[in-house]
Amino acid sequence: MSTLFQDRPVWAERPALPSRLAKNTVLVGIAAVVLFPLYVVVLTSLSTASAVNAAGGLVVVPDGLSFQAYADLFSGGVVTRAVLVSLGVTLVGTAVSLGATILAAYGLSRPGSLWHRPLLFAVLLTFLFAPGMIPLYLLVSDLGLIDSYWSLILPTAVNAFNLVVMRAFFMNLPQEIGDSARVDGANEWTILTRLVLPMSKGVTAVIGLFYAVGYWNAFFNAVLYINDNSKWPLQLVLRQYVQQGQQISSSSAVGDAVQGTASAPNLAIQMAIVVVALVPVMFIYPLVQKHFTKGVIIGAVKG
Repeated sequence: MSTLFQDRPVWAERPALPSRLAKNTVLVGIAAVVLFPLYVVVLTSLSTASAVNAAGGLVVVPDGLSFQAYADLFSGGVVTRAVLVSLGVTLVGTAVSLGATILAAYGLSRPGSLWHRPLLFAVLLTFLFAPGMIPLYLLVSDLGLIDSYWSLILPTAVNAFNLVVMRAFFMNLPQEIGDSARVDGANEWTILTRLVLPMSKGVTAVIGLFYAVGYWNAFFNAVLYINDNSKWPLQLVLRQYVQQGQQISSSSAVGDAVQGTASAPNLAIQMAIVVVALVPVMFIYPLVQKHFTKGVIIGAVKG
């Protein structure tokens, strides 16, 4: 009987060696499937014209490396402007969206707030019924936002899912903290900025990441509302020159400094655009990865 209680539970037992080998083999295979396309894209963007011609397209085996494609992209052409536009829209849009979401979520998390139930019902209703493309376009047009950078931010400024998750997180914070602060004379703004937000760093970081990645990867709003190609974000340039296959080396996508000089092959420039579009997201995700479980799961499950 004592031996029975000394045994560890089944889930605490170390798996057998064949089982561990099979698991590791599967994980290595999945990682290879995920990383191989990225390896090919990066290598092709760093390849010379002779290597691309010898491979007949995407390069798998390195044969001479060159940074000419990146030099062409950042020589002052459309891609350089697009990167700056995407950075600006992402930074400003994330700040606007995060601020609006925090204020709305905090207000809706207070049961006695003004119009609490009707506003919450209106937010939840957007999960079922979307406004539609044409009414949204007419609204943006009537507001005079066509060809404006604000047309890339305001139509998607607040995401209902992010708002609900943050509201649920705020509702699970101890109410006694806010009550004691009110007794000491603190107003709601002081409670939010000095008490609630410092305790909500995890969910704030995750929601901010969702907004930032959404703005960085968005292109459809630019297709609808931006007619001036000098205001294109990077993802629209990516769609124009990679998905549709337009020639970059002979267009304004590269700067004047490389016109008439030996430039990188068009395929290498296309892959370089893909790399430039991927790098910021790849660097941002590890910085906030530790907050995912604490920020999203607590806010969604406990609420």
